Amino acid sequence: MTISSFKKLKGIEKISAITAYDALFAGIFDGEVDVILVGDSLSMSFGGNDDTIPISLEAMIYHTKAVRKVTKKSLLIADMPFGSYPNINLGLKNAIKMYKQSGADAIKLEVNESKITLLKELINNGIAVMAHIGLMPQFYRHDGVYKIKGKDEAENQSLLDLALQLEEIGCFGLLIEGTKSDIATKITKNLKIPTIGIGSGSGTDGQILVWSDAFGFFNKFTPKFVRKYLDGESILKEAIKKYNADVKNITFPNENESY
Repeated sequence: MTISSFKKLKGIEKISAITAYDALFAGIFDGEVDVILVGDSLSMSFGGNDDTIPISLEAMIYHTKAVRKVTKKSLLIADMPFGSYPNINLGLKNAIKMYKQSGADAIKLEVNESKITLLKELINNGIAVMAHIGLMPQFYRHDGVYKIKGKDEAENQSLLDLALQLEEIGCFGLLIEGTKSDIATKITKNLKIPTIGIGSGSGTDGQILVWSDAFGFFNKFTPKFVRKYLDGESILKEAIKKYNADVKNITFPNENESY
């Protein structure tokens, strides 16, 4: 999947996307979905933190490089973490570092109107950019809560205006998170570039889930928009209990498993 083929999916078929943070799972997901995102959500599901803010640029590059090694078919996008793009100079420097060192096909940034000039600079320097609008997890501590967006007309118009600006400056796609489905659908219909939704209804051009949510490995809390396709935690716990019992009972290894 390339940026060009990704954009051509709009209006033709829905786009599927999933997160991955290592070569093992990325190798399983590659080619089964259109997009693999190395999300800063790894701060929570991989790093055990309460939000996405602690993850560093170096950690994001490290994990993206691991995913890149086995991702051959899906489009690979990497998140720019909190604090890595506070202004144009630092944002450009860090985005170039991420783009060069990680091997990602594109980067994703959580943005509002104040980041338009920065995004222009990134795009003008040859960096493929997906913009993330709506609910932005990097603003969690600032807002004090995960706030669903698009609850009034003024906010709806602001989101639509921002989306149109992002398309105009050259973003190849948008991720719309935690936004009321009617405005997410309206934004999608008004753009020529694809939108990927998470917690924003079915009217977007595609959907993304965090892999550990979708497959039942992260159970601290389950957002309303998550559908679990596997009870991964229970399955793995049963397997590890069986392994432990086999070791204790000296039934593992047997003769066929020994040299």
